[in-house]
Amino acid sequence: MGEPLPTSDNDPRLLLLSDHDNVLVAREDIAEGQAVLIAGLPVVLGKAIARGHKVARRPIAAGAKIMKYGAPIGSATQAIAPGDHVHLHNVKSDYTPTHVIEISEKVKTP
Repeated sequence: MGEPLPTSDNDPRLLLLSDHDNVLVAREDIAEGQAVLIAGLPVVLGKAIARGHKVARRPIAAGAKIMKYGAPIGSATQAIAPGDHVHLHNVKSDYTPTHVIEISEKVKTP
């Protein structure tokens, strides 16, 4: 995929993987209440963001695709504001109906 894009308009603790993305990835844990720069604007985080988790780069409408690595990874289940945590509570996979796999369906006993 190449090197991450320069993100001078974003906090250095946040990583932009593709210019097409509407999320940024936390490079480190960032505490609740911390101010971060997103798209040149200061945003106070409403909750802690763990390293590797996503925050919205710009407003994301309910039903809009969540873009990471320049590709859709799911759809927003509600409106998401810049700086909001983007995770299972507000995103649904477009590919897997559930994150729980029934073992009885996967393993058949003779």
